[in-house]
Amino acid sequence: MIDVKRYFVYMLRCFDGTFYVGVTNDVDRRFSEHCDGIDPDCYTAKRRPLRLVHVSEFQWVNEAIDFEKKLKGWSHRKKRAFAELAWGDLKRYSRRGPFADSSR
Repeated sequence: MIDVKRYFVYMLRCFDGTFYVGVTNDVDRRFSEHCDGIDPDCYTAKRRPLRLVHVSEFQWVNEAIDFEKKLKGWSHRKKRAFAELAWGDLKRYSRRGPFADSSR
């Protein structure tokens, strides 16, 4: 049997409305760690409760890391549109020009 590795990029919505994006090989475990405040220095520790708003699965860790970096580079408005599946807003915030997201 072939052991297939899986990696996940996840996005959390924090109590204060901000977003946290990370990579893991176990979403349930990692989400629990965030919710339990395991690491008091973690960004999410003082922003609980948290909601898991997105998970993407990847077979290759480098693809997951690339996607994580991409999401982390997005503005708050673009992350919110992505989490809410607001594809029109996501597209608008992705464009350059007069209607582009200026909150970057």
